[in-house]
Amino acid sequence: MQININKVMGWVLVGSLVLTSCNKKLSEYNPSGMTADVTYTTAKGFETLVNAAYTYTRWWYGKEEGYSLSEMGTDIWTNGTGDVFPQLSRYDNLQGSNTTALGMEWDNFYAAIYLINTGLAQIDNVADYTDKQKTQRGAELHFLRAFYYWHIVETWGGVHLTTVATAPGVIESTANKTPVADFYKLIFDDLDYAVKNLPATTSDYGRATVPVAKAFQARMFLTRGMNTEAANAAREVIYNYGYTLLPKFADLWNMGNLKNKEVIWAVDYSTNLANNDLTSAAYPTGHPRGSNSGHMLFLQVYDQVNTSLLLRDIPNGRPFNRYMPTKALLDLFNESDDSRYQSSFQTAWLCNKAGTAAGNSFNTADVSTFKVGDTVCYTSKNTLPAADMNAKHYTTYDLSRVYNAAGIPTNRKFYVSLKKFKDSTRASSGEAQSARDVFVIRLAEMYLIGAEAELNNGRMDSAVFYLNKVRTRAAVPGHEAAMQITAAQVNLDFILDERARELCGEQLRWFDLKRTNKLIDRVARLNPDAAQYIKPYQTVRPIPQSQIDAVTNKSEFSQNPGYQ
Repeated sequence: MQININKVMGWVLVGSLVLTSCNKKLSEYNPSGMTADVTYTTAKGFETLVNAAYTYTRWWYGKEEGYSLSEMGTDIWTNGTGDVFPQLSRYDNLQGSNTTALGMEWDNFYAAIYLINTGLAQIDNVADYTDKQKTQRGAELHFLRAFYYWHIVETWGGVHLTTVATAPGVIESTANKTPVADFYKLIFDDLDYAVKNLPATTSDYGRATVPVAKAFQARMFLTRGMNTEAANAAREVIYNYGYTLLPKFADLWNMGNLKNKEVIWAVDYSTNLANNDLTSAAYPTGHPRGSNSGHMLFLQVYDQVNTSLLLRDIPNGRPFNRYMPTKALLDLFNESDDSRYQSSFQTAWLCNKAGTAAGNSFNTADVSTFKVGDTVCYTSKNTLPAADMNAKHYTTYDLSRVYNAAGIPTNRKFYVSLKKFKDSTRASSGEAQSARDVFVIRLAEMYLIGAEAELNNGRMDSAVFYLNKVRTRAAVPGHEAAMQITAAQVNLDFILDERARELCGEQLRWFDLKRTNKLIDRVARLNPDAAQYIKPYQTVRPIPQSQIDAVTNKSEFSQNPGYQ
């Protein structure tokens, strides 16, 4: 029977949470009064722990805080007028006390770690589990621990590492600084265990399997410069488990086609919004987790272009105006050959309220009659003649009306908008929740990992082969030949460009730039909003100030260098 592993079920122990800035409201919460040594000795009780361990992915994937930490502060996005974490977007006065995003992710990913450590310590005591069940659930916990620790170590560097289950009610007051290499030793050990002990398939969508663990292993190998291992792991996933690139890139984002053959692992958001834990007694932190909010974050405020002709509606989405593309991201696409531009971005907004009005805000003397379906707003990645734009009956925002010559936005409200994550199945235009799954790992990434690893190994023919697989799928029909590249074109920057075209918005970009030692260089060259602020030490984020304040061994556990 399929269950929703991302719905918290039953009682969940959170009593061992300590590193989360000694938040006693969270640390001491136990609605049932039961203890781990009782609850987790039964299969029913232990299942609640494993299911809860998965739910912490929802604090990052599909959430504004996670997008701000994984996509913003890079070369491809800058802040719209609605951005609530501009420090993360621009590195402007980025200190530990300035943003709740850092504290929220720190708290909840360490909560996940402590829950998993508890589970691994208790699993042998589950009386009504078979040995096979113990092995599988243990392997899932090992995988999840590796997954969460990767986010922690890449975001904050060599911070606190523990594999110990802390007793309920015990509040630790000290923390350690563990070398990054030690984090990765544990990550690889956990993934080795997972690969050896997970099942190859699952009927419970969203659970970890062997190919999920191998795909994440490929990402980790690449992160640590283990290029031969990365190429081999990516190749295994590409060829051995039945995954395939969908025929069209646009097919990936169809709300009716989310569970498809290209998705290796996803955070599964339920179509029953009540199952997405908008609020939950098990997480009494005052922060609603809810479902996927990515559908709102990248949209321009189209409903402010012309309120007589274009109203907020379900198909166009609820525009939060948080993030907008840098000019550099738009410049990466040749829309004549590459279908990913039109498949990823919305450029036209159509009349949904018929009437006679001045439709062009740059030529208000032109009063025209608009029918439903007529263009009201058009955005372009190119510079268009002003006379041509002013002659239109609708408003146009071309490159010159959104960015200055240096690439700094002069207009942060109206722009080319990422539409990948839009959800036309929402019940109302004001609905903030979306049932869209978040793709954490998909097959195209394996081709791109293979390409980067083979480039690093000097195997250019293989690198080109992998890249052309992705680019052929992305081609506008009839333009496949134009999308093919040769070895002479391939270097690390080309691969990063290709990853941006394929994966923009998919919560990988900051990690990609850090892995390739290109974060400082590409932000400085391609994101003028952030270039003036970014410093070399900002390849890690500041530890939340609440954590620094809470520990008693401040001389051993201090703020990351540069943020003091």
